[in-house]
Amino acid sequence: MGAVGLGCMPMSWAYSASQQRGDRALRAVHAALDAGVQLLDTADMYGPFTNELLVGRALKGRRSDAFVSTKCGLLVGDQHIVANGRPGYVRRACDASLRRLQTDVIDLYQLHRADPEVPVEETWGAMAELVTAGKVRALGLCAVGARASRRPGARMHDETIRQLERVQQVFPVSAVQAELSVWSPEALESLLPWCSARGVGLLAAMPLGNGYLTGTLTPGQGFEPDDLRARHPRFTAEMMAANQPVVVGLRRIAERHGATVAQVALAWVLRQGPHVVPVPGTKRERWAVENAGAAGLTLTAQDLVEIARLPPARRSWD
Repeated sequence: MGAVGLGCMPMSWAYSASQQRGDRALRAVHAALDAGVQLLDTADMYGPFTNELLVGRALKGRRSDAFVSTKCGLLVGDQHIVANGRPGYVRRACDASLRRLQTDVIDLYQLHRADPEVPVEETWGAMAELVTAGKVRALGLCAVGARASRRPGARMHDETIRQLERVQQVFPVSAVQAELSVWSPEALESLLPWCSARGVGLLAAMPLGNGYLTGTLTPGQGFEPDDLRARHPRFTAEMMAANQPVVVGLRRIAERHGATVAQVALAWVLRQGPHVVPVPGTKRERWAVENAGAAGLTLTAQDLVEIARLPPARRSWD
């Protein structure tokens, strides 16, 4: 059975600022590590910078317990985010991340987004130099966003695979991070097969559907203005109501196993292959421990059939 990682982003960025407290986040990280979680995923843009600082604090005296993954390549400004893939910036960003994380080496350094103004091979080459310098152990690439422009008839991850083919010629890709969940399974179509054929890991981002697949959200409940879900088309009252059958189906399976809806959703992701690691985000100790427990849940063949028969999730941009 595989393992579950911990996405640290919600602890200091993008979700309900009123609930973000450093002491709570530290307890959540420590509880996850105690429960067997090893992968901690962050990025310099989360905050920006505050998320890496938090992870660095949490790992004081526990660095050997964790596999630390962070990202570079995106800059956060006032009301906008821009890509920067210039080699000089990548080198400076890595050094800054090392300082904030209070570590000598980053286990997995990921390119958050390719810079359209810089050939991705140049950016990747600078990242490869960091491996040679001993500052980074392995390199990863984050998938192009779901709503990125695509040619008619193209599959969602075609552009990501093109980027992967290019950078693979420069230095090996160790992992790809992309959204994968019961309500967003598109990575299974082409991206996961590409990774599996090459022994590349897949970090499954948003495996709980930004919290929807926990079964704890209700249609029309509303979100704080700073919460990304307040503006996300999947989280309108109409879309949340339309997708309730997905949660109902997962809850039915959870009740048979004496598990939670979230654990079933994560167990489904784990069943997609030995190279797949779900990285659910949370800022609470309770959820961190619960999510880690999904690694001990074995779904039956009948469970998987039931999940496959659930109605596809509706999205307002479909």
